[in-house]
Amino acid sequence: MTLFDEGQVLAPLAVRMRPISIDDVVGQEAALSPGTPLRNLLTGSGSAISIILWGPPGTGKTTLATLVSLVSGRAFAQLSAVTSGVKELREVIEAARGRSSINGQGTVLFVDEVHRFSKSQQDALLPAVENGWVTLIAATTENPSFSVISPLLSRSLVVTLQPLTDQAIATLLHRALQDERGFNAEYEIAEDALADLIHLSLGDARRSLTALEAAVIAAQADESKKILLCHVEQAVQHVALRYDKDGDQHYDVISAFIKSVRGSDPDAALHYLARMLEAGEDPRFVARRLMILASEDIGMADSQVLQTAVAAATSVAIVGMPEAQIILAHATVHAALAPKSNAIVSAIMEARRDVQRGRVGTVPIWLRDAHYPGAETHGHGQGYIYPHDLPDAVAAQSYLPEQLAGVKYYRPTQHGAEAAWGRVAERLEQLRNGDH
Repeated sequence: MTLFDEGQVLAPLAVRMRPISIDDVVGQEAALSPGTPLRNLLTGSGSAISIILWGPPGTGKTTLATLVSLVSGRAFAQLSAVTSGVKELREVIEAARGRSSINGQGTVLFVDEVHRFSKSQQDALLPAVENGWVTLIAATTENPSFSVISPLLSRSLVVTLQPLTDQAIATLLHRALQDERGFNAEYEIAEDALADLIHLSLGDARRSLTALEAAVIAAQADESKKILLCHVEQAVQHVALRYDKDGDQHYDVISAFIKSVRGSDPDAALHYLARMLEAGEDPRFVARRLMILASEDIGMADSQVLQTAVAAATSVAIVGMPEAQIILAHATVHAALAPKSNAIVSAIMEARRDVQRGRVGTVPIWLRDAHYPGAETHGHGQGYIYPHDLPDAVAAQSYLPEQLAGVKYYRPTQHGAEAAWGRVAERLEQLRNGDH
């Protein structure tokens, strides 16, 4: 039995409605345009090149792999990186090798979630790919550049699949309602119910069809032949966000969160904060990022943001969710609205670059430790001016090594407290010039 057996009447709607030809595939026009490797494979005109399908869930990765097997006459073998190990992988490869040598039949090997394979498991795929024993079609929701080993990546073409558009989802839903594999025109759907299903799908075909099937069950319970908004609401209580805490979405969303705060957009920042929390992200992780951001992007333009972020991190650890969301929102808005300055991070990065390049010099003799016995005989500490002995507590003496005399790492901006609080730039210039 294959994924396309029409006799699977008890299978979920998303399985029954899998495309049975390339013309049935919707929403991937770019990946399937004429002349593309995937299109050539699906029309039987392409060579047995291996492909990595990269895209979010519900974009047709499994369907496309099976279609390649169907149109090419190759055998189809499927492994999940979540449940399969090297032993199962080698068994499948050995069977494919046998088919190839005995009757010349190729094999399409579909590896789902290939990013979850270890390096050794991915290494085990290489001989089969290199010798043409299998046409590998690997699916991943994560960037292959980071999750797939270089030798395998170099022997494959990466095809990017996009989340389905609202129009594509609408097409799939209408098809499921009309097609005999679906509900065979037994039900119609209200416009607002359709719109809600499309909204809830998040570009995921499988999610949209699963939600439609649940809505039909709710309509059946009401003895209704029309799917209403209330049926959709009964069927779908919660949108499970597409967010892998170990994958791309984790990094993409936290990146968008930080950049929104840096860009002084509290609304966007709150949106990404909500997405992370709703998806189950550890609130302590968000709090840690806010503490870093407070110095990296705000610094002395508003030093109180760091205090807020530290207080938020402490409070989040004590309080926990769901109340921690309020504390994180407080810190997020404070950080987003604060004046911005990267002068602190620029200063420490530049100072470290100098040190790494060997620009260190010797510590001036008057700054060296003079507390241990015999230090005075080496002249350590001689000539040091103790600032607190002076009326204004500022000693005009050289502190940098001679090799670095005149170097200026910290360059305050004209933003927020760096411009207003104590006239930081002006004060700093006076100190550097010895005019205090």
